[in-house]
This record gives sequence, C-alpha cells and structure tokens, in this order.
Amino acid sequence: MSLQPVRPAVVAGSWYPADASDLAAEVDRYLSEVADAPPPESVVVLVAPHAGLMYSGPVAAWSYRAVQGGAYDVAVLVGPSHRASFSGVALYGHGSFATPFGPIDVAEDVAASLNDATPVVSENLALHGPEHSLEMQLPFLKRVLPATPIVPMIMGYQSESTIRSLADALVSVLVGRHALLVASSDLSHYLDARVASVVDGEVLDCVERFDAEGLMALLRDRPDHACGGGPIMSVMLASRALGAGAGRVLRYADSGDVSGDKKAVVGYMAAAFVM
Repeated sequence: MSLQPVRPAVVAGSWYPADASDLAAEVDRYLSEVADAPPPESVVVLVAPHAGLMYSGPVAAWSYRAVQGGAYDVAVLVGPSHRASFSGVALYGHGSFATPFGPIDVAEDVAASLNDATPVVSENLALHGPEHSLEMQLPFLKRVLPATPIVPMIMGYQSESTIRSLADALVSVLVGRHALLVASSDLSHYLDARVASVVDGEVLDCVERFDAEGLMALLRDRPDHACGGGPIMSVMLASRALGAGAGRVLRYADSGDVSGDKKAVVGYMAAAFVM
C-alpha cells in the first residue's frame, strides 16, 4: 500500500503559531471579535486574505465566522501562485494538508472530477509545496469546519480563459453538492492607506453589486488591484449557478491597522456571496 501525500505546514511557526494551543487562542480571539455574520446555510462563497495571521487574521475571521457550524460536503479552495509562474490551475488531488490542529483530508472524488472537467486543471503537488495562499486559510477552516474535506487549487497566469474555464468546471462538478468555495486574495499592495482605500474600494463595490463582469473589466485593466483577482472571479462567476444571489463585503482593513505604518499598506477584504 502506497502512502498518501501530506503537504506540510510550511509557514507554521513564522506566519502563524505552530503550537496548536497558541494558534487556537489567536484564531478564536479573532472569531470572537466578529460583530455580525450571515447565517452559514446561506453562504456559497467566501473571500479571505492570506497575509501573516496577525495582519490579515482579524479580517479573515469575518469570512470564516460566517460559516462556523455549517454543514458543507466539501470546501474548494482557490488561491494565486506567488512562487511559480505557470499556465492553468494546479490541483492537489490526493492525501491531506497538515495543520497544527491535525490534517485536513483532500476530497479525492471531487478533485478527480474537477481534474476531468477541464484541461485547465491538472494535478501538480510540487507547485503547492512552497505556496502560502491556501495554507493561510487552513487554521480558520479547520477551526470552524473541522470535518470538512478540501480541494486545494492554485491559479498560475490569471488569464480570462483560465478564469472562465475554472468557473465552468466548478459549476459542472459542484451542482447538487453543498459546497463552500473559498477564494484567497489580498487587495492592493504597498500604497498609501488613503490611496489604497480608493483603489480597493473599486473591488469592494463590484463585490457588493455582485458584478462579476465589472470586476473582470476592472482587473483586466488593473490586475494589481488584487493578487488573487483570478480566483475571486472564478468563484464569483460560478457562485450564481450554485445558488448565490448577492454579494456582501463583511470587513475591510489594511496592514497599517496592525503595524501602524499607513504609508505602504496591503489591503484585506472579507466577503461572502450568499443565497
């Protein structure tokens, strides 16, 4: 019998605590500070940031609090690639992802179906090795949906054809399932906070209006508005066919709210697409 692959938690101990008790205390504190959230049964898609936990965790908590206690068959995660350039979408289709809270299993049947649904998606475990965009979702996901398996995917070049092909594949595979889609994305990088709030506000506006084509046009002209703009657009395009009817921005902040440096910030958005 061959051993199933386990993707290690490569930024545990640097981007977030490696000790389970310390991590639980931090994640639970952020979740406890969420003032309002839509009911979990209404949420089809989450968007959450992926910076170091102390910076983006207070915002990401607003997304994950919205699904805490929900009953999802699978969580499909789509994030951008920071470490490698490639075409298409790299799937991790077997085994599990390690976390300080224990492993999260891959939903291998759903992964196989997505792999078969479009040539844009192909299994490539090696590309997941150094990538942090999905790993930063897992402390929250394991805390709020501890038994839910995942399908991890990272997007390379964020071309419109890749975005639309992935969206179509998500719909074809996930219709009829109680699936949660998660897009991992930060917003603008290293702008003055006042400028960042204006630039990021354009993305927030498209989300609130549930305007996928408007967001596509915005990011076509200015891809620096969001590092994970492609993943956001794929899940947003898929969400309507999967039951979503509205977009909600749950929280916006920037790294300067933690660091105190407002001259060069990274923007963070928590959002949901709901029934």
